[in-house]
Amino acid sequence: MNKIYPSAAKALEGIVKDGQLLAVGGFGLCGIPEALIDALRDSGVKNLTVISNNAGVDGFGLGKLLETRQIKRMISSYVGENKEFERQYLAGELELEFTPQGTLAEKLRAGGAGIPAFFTKTGVGTLVAEGKELREFDGETYVMERALLPDVALVKAHRADKSGNLQFRYTARNFNPAAAMAGKITIVEVEEIVETGAIEPDQVHLPGIYVHRIVRNANPEKRIEKRTIREKAAA
Repeated sequence: MNKIYPSAAKALEGIVKDGQLLAVGGFGLCGIPEALIDALRDSGVKNLTVISNNAGVDGFGLGKLLETRQIKRMISSYVGENKEFERQYLAGELELEFTPQGTLAEKLRAGGAGIPAFFTKTGVGTLVAEGKELREFDGETYVMERALLPDVALVKAHRADKSGNLQFRYTARNFNPAAAMAGKITIVEVEEIVETGAIEPDQVHLPGIYVHRIVRNANPEKRIEKRTIREKAAA
């Protein structure tokens, strides 16, 4: 089975549709699938619900899809760094399900592991727990959270072999493995593609069974959200 596609647009072809639930990997701008996000914007699909820690920044990453109004609902844990995200939410133009960051990661992990729901203390007594089942264990109250099962996951990895076995690079791993495992269809953007077997089994971070399509983007921009530079000390 050939999993490699010549472009991000071709990798999305026949997969993405209006109204889908998508998971998009990354944390801030670190480890985001830049080319796949651009291709998703160019596809014109709309009314999307997107699971992602945040929504990029204004004019980059998922921020591009907010500008084109292709996203109707976000399931996220962080709004900062994106003024348009904030503006649309406060104006009632964008639905938002705020989810604690650890809970969001676990909801994706549970989806990939076939676990329909789990209990956590995080959010008990807050708006997060409203309308959800509460249960007591050993004298402590927990809230039940449902797993997330996105129709499509868009993921960034550093390297893939032709069978889809993946390696991530340092902190760019972040939400990507969990999103990849949870997706019913997972499309991965990588910088390098190598022959099957070139990655040592112990060095595989995510097995290819979770990966359906691969596209190479050899030179992603990897924009930095905020660059802080220390001034040189006077000589």
